[in-house]
Amino acid sequence: MKKSFLLYLFILVLLLNLFTYMYFTKELAFEQNQFTNKEKKLNNNLNSITNKLTDANYFSLENNENAQNYFNPDTATKTIQIKKLIPFVTEKLMDLNSNPKGNPFVGQDQIGANKFIINKVKILNHRWIIADFSDGEYWGEVLIKYFVNDDETVSFETFQSLLYQK
Repeated sequence: MKKSFLLYLFILVLLLNLFTYMYFTKELAFEQNQFTNKEKKLNNNLNSITNKLTDANYFSLENNENAQNYFNPDTATKTIQIKKLIPFVTEKLMDLNSNPKGNPFVGQDQIGANKFIINKVKILNHRWIIADFSDGEYWGEVLIKYFVNDDETVSFETFQSLLYQK
């Protein structure tokens, strides 16, 4: 009786070890497969977002070599660094928001009690800026021409302005 009990116990322990081994082996393979699938999905999402960002930044001074060459021609004695130019031009345009009648380059006259100010600016190339403006009630967009003068000042000219309906 004691021998058969030990034999049954030995077989039971052997089967438990076999099932435990198989379970953990399959679990590890399943988790590795799941990790690989998630990694592929995340890489595809990252590539998709990178492509969308590249497309969104297509019209920008940072990515436009022809526009950059306008400021840095091979024959010029004085060149302008693009990394410093973009914040400089943006700051000069945003400084005009402090005007009591609003920013003069939004292309719209003051409608209500609030003045129109520029909220967001994107420099498209060596000549154009697109900007978003509002007075808190009305919103619009403006296309502005800009010129960097020889004395390192910036002059602006409103090209086209659009005011959205309320």
